[in-house]
Amino acid sequence: QVQLVESGGGLVQAGGSLRLSCAASRSTFRINAMGWYRQAPGKQREFIATTISGGTTRLADSVKGRFTISRDNAKNTVYLQMDSLKSEDTAVYYCNAVLFAGSQLWGQGTQVTVSS
Repeated sequence: QVQLVESGGGLVQAGGSLRLSCAASRSTFRINAMGWYRQAPGKQREFIATTISGGTTRLADSVKGRFTISRDNAKNTVYLQMDSLKSEDTAVYYCNAVLFAGSQLWGQGTQVTVSS
């Protein structure tokens, strides 16, 4: 079973940057898409970004122009570069993987806090 481990969260001032990483414990050849969701206190988990095998990427409108998603298949890792952070970006960020078989995997989450 593939496990996902996130890292890179923390506290940053508004306007600053963070880079999140999500490493899959095994080869990602069974993984079709890898991406990120976030959940703020009192809110539902929301889609942020995804990268699909073959290179297609998609970002939520709320982060377009500020966040970038990339994937390094050699390292079994997906990254989320977050620039121009805002207080409303504060949330727990979760890594997500969708297998070709259709099932989904989730990481344990990493906290991102943006101070204004």
